[in-house]
Amino acid sequence: MADYLLLKQTISALVKGEADVISLMATLACEIHNADDRFHWTGFYRVVAPELMKIGPYQGGHGCLVIPFSRGVCGAAARLNETQLVDDVEEFEGHIACSSSTRSELVIPISDALGNVIGVLDIDSDLPCAFTQVDADELKAILTETFGTLNS
Repeated sequence: MADYLLLKQTISALVKGEADVISLMATLACEIHNADDRFHWTGFYRVVAPELMKIGPYQGGHGCLVIPFSRGVCGAAARLNETQLVDDVEEFEGHIACSSSTRSELVIPISDALGNVIGVLDIDSDLPCAFTQVDADELKAILTETFGTLNS
């Protein structure tokens, strides 16, 4: 499991004073992805139009380029503004298979200071049941600390 205390400290030091969303996403994708061997694909999808996201910075193999809010685990997270913790992607109705090796997924919506969803953090694993509520809570805290002051 990731050392979340160290990850928080590292990310906080790296992004201190940075307000550019793409720079923040790129740094977080790299640091989070390399923090845990369970994380097979780690990246962001950015809201670019109403109900539509496009791929942002990521680590791992290719990802889907466009995801509407109406489809997949990422779309559900953005549409509902709720974390999606999926033990088996084959059992998630409407799952979008960007990679055939993905078995489980954790998707956390990212909101700015006004509460608007600006994107999602998507982490895929080639292991079933790879993620826990601890992962979701710790990563959400990192995202809130990093992105929560945007547009304030």
